[in-house]
Amino acid sequence: MIYRETALEGAMILEPQLFNDERGYFMETFRSDDFKSHCADVDFVQDNQSSSVKGILRGLHYQVNKPQGKLVRVISGEVFDVAVDLRRSSKTFGQWVGVYLSAENKRQFWIPEGFAHGFLVTSDRAEFVYKCTNYYSPTDERGVAWNCPEVDIDWPLDDIIAPVLSAKDSCSCRLSQAEVFK
Repeated sequence: MIYRETALEGAMILEPQLFNDERGYFMETFRSDDFKSHCADVDFVQDNQSSSVKGILRGLHYQVNKPQGKLVRVISGEVFDVAVDLRRSSKTFGQWVGVYLSAENKRQFWIPEGFAHGFLVTSDRAEFVYKCTNYYSPTDERGVAWNCPEVDIDWPLDDIIAPVLSAKDSCSCRLSQAEVFK
């Protein structure tokens, strides 16, 4: 696995090594000791999977009292995946980084605790899977608006008229109104 740092401290892009032959390919998608030495000394407690069609935008989600680190990847299709630093003490507070994740490039994205997370489906359909460091806690869930001008994410909306949001995501707050981390 190749671990690449991003502009946000702690957020990492992981690129697996592929072993190809006439039968197909093999890759290692996760190895705890390797991950702990390159990314974070965490344990994953929950795996999730979602399926979405083109134009669906999920996020920007985070949990306040029971924060979740997430190791995300796409097993079918493509998404533009985004992390926003919500750690007030961080020099990159309020900044974002985005990466295309796809079944083709097989990249993974590590989003540590203290970050908001979201993604936009850019292919006809996408299957998105992720590991979490904490259990889902509905009472701790918060959101920052996907189009918050204070964060100013450059979503790739070229051929998408308007992203499709859940009711919850359509009423998320601005960064300046959000409950953030120390």
